[in-house]
Amino acid sequence: MDIWADIKRTFVEGSVLTRLIYINLGVFLVVKLTGVIFYLADQPFSLVEWLSVPSDLHFLLRRFWTPVTYMFLHAGFLHLLFNILGLYWFGKLFLYHFEGEKLLSVYLMGGIAGAFLYVAAFNIFPAFNSVNAVLLGASASVFALLTAVAVYDPRREIHLFFIGAVQLKYVAAFYVVLSIIGISASNPGGNLAHLGGAAWGWFYIV
Repeated sequence: MDIWADIKRTFVEGSVLTRLIYINLGVFLVVKLTGVIFYLADQPFSLVEWLSVPSDLHFLLRRFWTPVTYMFLHAGFLHLLFNILGLYWFGKLFLYHFEGEKLLSVYLMGGIAGAFLYVAAFNIFPAFNSVNAVLLGASASVFALLTAVAVYDPRREIHLFFIGAVQLKYVAAFYVVLSIIGISASNPGGNLAHLGGAAWGWFYIV
């Protein structure tokens, strides 16, 4: 019980960044535990399908909440870990310049912008005509935070393993270019969402 009390205390007293990390962790645990329960009951229900953004507009209209819920949803532990680390690092940099309410705004709107670009691209470009995909993960929101702080404070240096000090604008540019290249690779939906999030981060500051 002491552990649960500590979690509740740090959630209530913590920053917006702390709460976002806790929510992502909590959703991950709930989804995984729910999956175990339905597996043992031999039921095909998947909570992931109901919380992730479908590329099909007909499904999207019936699951209109997914452009918000997907940004707290992760498929596996490594997916969650990398997004949480990015959220923590770039969220801390963002909070050097802005208050928590703005971080929450950029996180949410960056995620929604990522979902919008993903859905639009999958329903416009011929390459996705026969593809029914789903989108999940906080990476579009993380990209929004990274791009926002990189546009606002482009010369800030961060230290990377094996590389050393690198200005933030180059880190953001690297990840944006990587996402553009990755559209034709194994995760086009995720990379499109990254670009949507980055676009919102840029727009928010400009």
